[in-house]
Amino acid sequence: MSMNRVNLITLGVSDLARSRAYYEALGWVPEETLENVAFYDMGGTKFGLFPLDMLAKEQGRAHAELGKGAMTLAQNYPDEAGVDAAFQAALEAGATAIAQPEKMAWGGYSSYVADPDGHIWEFAFNPYWPLDDEGKLA
Repeated sequence: MSMNRVNLITLGVSDLARSRAYYEALGWVPEETLENVAFYDMGGTKFGLFPLDMLAKEQGRAHAELGKGAMTLAQNYPDEAGVDAAFQAALEAGATAIAQPEKMAWGGYSSYVADPDGHIWEFAFNPYWPLDDEGKLA
């Protein structure tokens, strides 16, 4: 089995209901919801929202040690208009703008937002990475 894979991405969140409302306003459909966790299917990978204090306890670390914003989750789009639409939809759902959509030195077009807990998302058009009909890297 290849080690070059990710099966589950879990974000620690301060308010599960608020985070669910944000992601669901963007069109994410929960696959499974329990009292303290929500899972969303990403076509072979799962995306989870889990209370930050419970995540800290599971890891045996102090809440303050978990941090946020030191990594970026990204969604690629087939064109600049898709980036603009995703950026606007995120703002309308409650995200904070980090970097407005703009042409990048590497030849693409990109923007950044922070979700309600400060997790950073990039919305990008990369002309060097085509997407299939499902939005996966081709």
